[in-house]
Order: sequence, then C-alpha cells, then structure tokens
Amino acid sequence: MPIGIFDSGLGGLTVLDAVQQKMPDQPLIYFADSAHAPYGVRDADDVYRLTARAVQHLWDAGCDLVILACNTASAVALRRLQENLVPDGKRVLGVFVPMIEALTERDWGDNSPPREVNVKHVALFATPATVASRAFQRELAFRAIGVDVEAQACGGVVDAIEDGDMILAEALVRGHVDALKRKMPHPQAAILGCTHYPLVEAEFQAALGGDVRVYSQASLVAESLADYLTRHPSMAGTGGECAFVTTGDPKQVSDGATRFLRRKIEFLSA
Repeated sequence: MPIGIFDSGLGGLTVLDAVQQKMPDQPLIYFADSAHAPYGVRDADDVYRLTARAVQHLWDAGCDLVILACNTASAVALRRLQENLVPDGKRVLGVFVPMIEALTERDWGDNSPPREVNVKHVALFATPATVASRAFQRELAFRAIGVDVEAQACGGVVDAIEDGDMILAEALVRGHVDALKRKMPHPQAAILGCTHYPLVEAEFQAALGGDVRVYSQASLVAESLADYLTRHPSMAGTGGECAFVTTGDPKQVSDGATRFLRRKIEFLSA
C-alpha cells in the first residue's frame, strides 16, 4: 500500500526524494496543499483544520501511514490529530522525532528519564508558527536535560524557495543566521526545522561556520521511516509507484516541483 507524504507546499519533496532513494520499491502519494501555503504564518486552529483535511484525503486514497513532512503541521497539529482523529489501523507520524533521535543519540522508544547529552547549545531555524509552538523544545525535554535551545523564526525563506528565488532565499538565510548569532554566538548544532531548508543547507552551513553540526531532515526522516517499516511491515507496500496531488494549480505546482527536484514532476488536482 502507498505511504502518504504531506506538506503545505513543495518542501516535503525533499523527504519524498530521500525516501525514494532509501526505499525505491515503496509506493508513495505526495499531497501538496499549495492553495493554502505557507502554513508557517497561520494560527493553530487553521493549521489543524487544513492538516486534518489533507490527512483524510490520503487515508481515502489508501494510505494507512501518513508522514507530516511539514514542520508546522508536525509542531501544531500532530499531537491533536493523534489524540482525536486517527482511527484504528491508521498512523500519522511527524518529522521532529528523527531530528531529536539524532541530536540526543537515543531511540525514540527509549523511555528512560532525560539525561545530559554532549550538545549543550542548539540553534533552531524554523517557520514562525513552528517557533511559536515550542514543540521542538517540549519534545526535546522528554529526552535530554541541560540543552539550551535558541529559536530563530525564518520569515520569507519558504516563500522565496517556493517562488524559485534562491538568491533571495540565500540572502534571507544569512540574515536569519546573523540574528540567531546575536542571541547565541556559539551554537554547537543547528536544526533546520523545515523541509524546505535542505535546499539552502549549504548556505546555513557557510553562515554558521564549519564547526557547527547542521541537522537536516530529509535523510534522517527516510532512515527513520525505513526502520519503522521494518518494525511494522504491514504498513509497507511494493511497486514503487509515486503519485502527486495538489489543491493548487497543477501546472504551476508541477513546474515548481520540477525546478525543486530537477526532474519532471506532474501533479494532479486533489
């Protein structure tokens, strides 16, 4: 059966691409809610409503497992979905878990008390809604103690990437890193808390400096998903087919996705 991958726009394609490389035989359905993107400037109830509608669409399309490849949706809506909406036999997973697993060097299933970890000063770059939710700090606190997290809301970066204006996106990244460093001059690690940001990961790394370890989500999510399917094989499928649907204009979204992944992508109307 297919696995659903959901994002408000094109950023989740970085996750899809990594999943395809890791598991080429796994069928996938990608849902882009482009008509309502970006989610990062919406309020919590709006994000929940839109996310719930997208997840239901993917369930109706035959996906028993849906990945919220959108940090805003994961931060704002995931827990509420899991508590109120997910029926038996269905699963919804977010993208914070693999990042925290990597940062704290412990498995998510490890429910021992939080402990000290090697990294003490962490920079979090994310959308305004993700930063406001404090979801990353909350989940991290279940696993680690003594970690100082400084969050920087990166307004404008997602819009610039979606518009294909990488010069603007890179300039915004440099500005946001400078703003973060005024609050935390010497971070040890940086979390790129948006699935769009792998496309400007090199700019984040250059602005932060080579001594800062940058955690980018796509490959971590793919590795975590592969491990999850090993433990839950009933959720996996075969065939490798991949479908793309959007609430936006299919041609416009297809053109953007083709630029985004540098290969031909064709979306259909959701």
